[in-house]
Amino acid sequence: MTLTTRLLTPETWDDFAALVEASNGVWGGCWCMAFHPEGVGPGRTPDGNREAKLRHVTRGTVHQILVYDGDRCVGWCQFGPPAELPNVKNRRTYDRDADTPPDWRIGCVFTNAKDRGTGVAATAVAAALGEIRRAGGGIVEAYPEQTEDRPPQRGAYLHTGPEELYTRHGFTRVRKIAKWRWVMRAEVPSTT
Repeated sequence: MTLTTRLLTPETWDDFAALVEASNGVWGGCWCMAFHPEGVGPGRTPDGNREAKLRHVTRGTVHQILVYDGDRCVGWCQFGPPAELPNVKNRRTYDRDADTPPDWRIGCVFTNAKDRGTGVAATAVAAALGEIRRAGGGIVEAYPEQTEDRPPQRGAYLHTGPEELYTRHGFTRVRKIAKWRWVMRAEVPSTT
């Protein structure tokens, strides 16, 4: 497997859409919208989420790395400034102990079920951090799931990524916001 990356743009939309559609809309029709201002949940439909995501892509209000194996899109990492990705799971707990807001957030990380365990998520996060460096760097926050000392989980439950994925990139725990979820941060230097 030789993995490459590209940004989600109008030109790569069809690749992203093919992966989402092959994955039942991702988590029942999310279309990677949960972190965006519109969010998901009551009143939201898979078709509505698809259209909302396409609008973000068309307007340029989305930052997302797509990972490819050849011509086939096999995963992604969503990232962006807090205004672009204001929604965080466990928001009440997150807000209670929040201090300085991050410059960037990493939202969800997704790998096609057949390609899990092949480095797709690691490639996606590394490429997202590279884009953040090129954009000026700053404090990056992620919200991964703790896997150590926990029963094994299906990949779908790790939609924000496992903690060890971020540890490899210099992220450290800041605080716990759920039984198995942490706020982790890293300072990413600028390449300029």
